[in-house]
Amino acid sequence: MSSVIALRRAALVLVAAAGFFLLTHAHAQAQWWKRAPVDFEECADAAEKAATKSEKTSALADCNAKFAGRRKAGGGYSYYDFLQDRTFDIAGPNPTPEEQKKIDAAYTAYLAKERGSNEAAEAAARQQREQQELQARQLQQVALRTDVARVPVPVERPKVQQTVGQRPKGACTKGSFSCEWPRLSESLNDLKKLFNPTPSKPAKKG
Repeated sequence: MSSVIALRRAALVLVAAAGFFLLTHAHAQAQWWKRAPVDFEECADAAEKAATKSEKTSALADCNAKFAGRRKAGGGYSYYDFLQDRTFDIAGPNPTPEEQKKIDAAYTAYLAKERGSNEAAEAAARQQREQQELQARQLQQVALRTDVARVPVPVERPKVQQTVGQRPKGACTKGSFSCEWPRLSESLNDLKKLFNPTPSKPAKKG
């Protein structure tokens, strides 16, 4: 009986060991199929198999954060820098430190070029404003000269030549003493002639 029990125990140990081996092997195979994705495309394919839409969206965001590069049709990967609106060729799914230095250097050159373009545009706009202001001043000066030419120059009134002792015409007001006195003086002289006739000279005796 003891030998039978010993054999049964040995058999149970073998079965348990075989079961553990099979489970370990199956788990290893499952881990191989669930290995980490190597690039964005592989990660995105796995994300598409998510059970819900929210899980799929979260998985795709995680893929985008892990992998900056995208597969190229002819092999290799490309990296898109939205700051420069430019694509760079890279060897793997993410830029290497050396590749990242080149991308940063290109961005520095891009900024310098943009700054130069902006300064040139500002200089051109400033020059155009100055020309417009100069033209406006010139037009204003022409308009002022034209207005001055249209205003008539005042002409000096001709001087009335007066004889000595002659009263200028229109120099007195009708009915005033200065205008009536010459006529009164002539009337008085006529009266004096009537009352005081001039004596005639005696005729010379022959």
